[in-house]
Amino acid sequence: MTRVGAKSAAKYGIGAWPLGLRLALGAGAALGAGTAGSLAYARAGGTGADILRDLAVGWAYAGAGLVAWWRRPANRTGPLMVAEGVTWFIGNLQGTSVPALFAVGAWWEALNMAVLAHLVLTFPDGRTTSTRTRLLIRFSYGLVAAGGLLRAMTYDPARAPDATYLDCRGCGPNPLLVDGATGLFEPIDLAYRGGALVISALLAVAVVHRWRRASAARRRALLPAWIAIGIALAFVAWDVVLLTVPGLSGFGADLVLLLSDLAQIAVPLAFLGGLLRMRLRRAEVGGLVIEVGADPTPARMRDVLARVLGDSSLRLGLWQHDRGGRGGYVDQGGRTVRAEGPRASRVDSARGTPLAVLDHDPALAEDPELLAAVGAALRLGLENAWLRTEAKEVTSRIVRAADDERRRLERDLHDGAQARIVFALMALRRVSKGVADHPDAKVRDSVAEVEQSLRLALEELRGLAHGIHPAVLTREGLAPALAELARQAELPVVVAAEPGRYDPVVETTAYFTVCETLANAAKHARAEAVSVSARRHGSTLVVETVDDGIGGADSARGTGLRGLADRIAAVDGVLRVHSPAGGGTRVRAELPCG
Repeated sequence: MTRVGAKSAAKYGIGAWPLGLRLALGAGAALGAGTAGSLAYARAGGTGADILRDLAVGWAYAGAGLVAWWRRPANRTGPLMVAEGVTWFIGNLQGTSVPALFAVGAWWEALNMAVLAHLVLTFPDGRTTSTRTRLLIRFSYGLVAAGGLLRAMTYDPARAPDATYLDCRGCGPNPLLVDGATGLFEPIDLAYRGGALVISALLAVAVVHRWRRASAARRRALLPAWIAIGIALAFVAWDVVLLTVPGLSGFGADLVLLLSDLAQIAVPLAFLGGLLRMRLRRAEVGGLVIEVGADPTPARMRDVLARVLGDSSLRLGLWQHDRGGRGGYVDQGGRTVRAEGPRASRVDSARGTPLAVLDHDPALAEDPELLAAVGAALRLGLENAWLRTEAKEVTSRIVRAADDERRRLERDLHDGAQARIVFALMALRRVSKGVADHPDAKVRDSVAEVEQSLRLALEELRGLAHGIHPAVLTREGLAPALAELARQAELPVVVAAEPGRYDPVVETTAYFTVCETLANAAKHARAEAVSVSARRHGSTLVVETVDDGIGGADSARGTGLRGLADRIAAVDGVLRVHSPAGGGTRVRAELPCG
């Protein structure tokens, strides 16, 4: 005989079937059980309202369980709720005239209560968490299996018509009934109900214990369990009332039954409400990156994640390298965050390198889709922030290198080519003095022509050096450089610049911003006058250029303002342009200088 191991058995078990097939089987079982139970209930004297209430409760469990099973197939809560919906109708089978079906209904009448206890004790993850929980679940099923069998073996519906919620005087026959044992029914039934009362009390203690130990997120998840406890107690109280007040009927009994049914419908609806809340939290994840912002801080990210996950105890640890070349996860307070255990969910980059870890309530581990969505959004936000930071640093290095090269070229031109031309002019003047009395006029004219050419070359070279990087900006600062720029402008320019020195890159950026705006005012805006201001506001240097031209400047239609905005952004600055048609143009550059 070929032995099938556990792994192979699982392969051919129900758990290996497609989810759609399992859901179809669950729905079929609930539909069949509800139909059979309703027919039997009607035969036992159930009214149309009774049958509708009964179907509402059973199918509410089954429907909610199917939705939970579909949305979270790895969680056992969905199948348990479907089982609760199916077993809800088993007791109704006592209303049939088929002996075998009557025996199933009489024996397993309280099976749905054991399933409910199982559901309450394992909600929301569908798994047992302690030995005591497992023992209590086994005791519940054992009571139904053993106690229910003993009760059915002594139960004669003709002699104890009030022993069940059905009017079963004419039900049966009971094939499990042992001749001569009907006299033992009352003590066995009393012990059976007493066992159910003990289980209910232990169940309440277990849930209270879990509630006290749970965090806020876990308590929100356990709330439907409290509703289920209330339902179980309502059932026990109802049974006690029926036991102590035989023949109770009328409005009071109907009202208690109605409230019990409504309370039981609330359990699957509460579960669905929790499921929908989790789905809404997943929907919020889509806007997480936008809400955190383009430059997220650890504190900001932690607050947004805590709200989305509904866990106020959440800690966010970001990966950092220490001086020894190793690394670890550190929160915004500088404390280490562990990356192991049921509370930890790691987030790695697309390259597999560590990025962050979430230290969250263990209950969130039962919603892996939510954690995966949050992890993906967090990865996107962190990598986006890292890329932006790297891009800024690279661009800033490029701008600084370009400015350094400008200054080097200006120095080289000043100390090299300009100096040589000046020396050549000085030598030419000596030659010019020596040929002043030369009889050949052509020689004197040639010397004068060469001198004029050298003077023009020197002026052009100085202009070129000034355009590359003005020496006055390096020597004296922004205010004198702007004043010199205004004197050389093609149109009247008024300058109001506060004295002071700034970082060389900031000064260069501010200077060439004014250069570009003055050129635009002269070439495109047809302005008659321009005002330039440069002042410090806290840790920001604000440079404004205002002209009285025709306005209508648009950075999208020209490369000048676009390039200017890129240069200013490279030093973490901001460019603002206000240029209404016919209203002049105001260009404002805000540069960090702290």
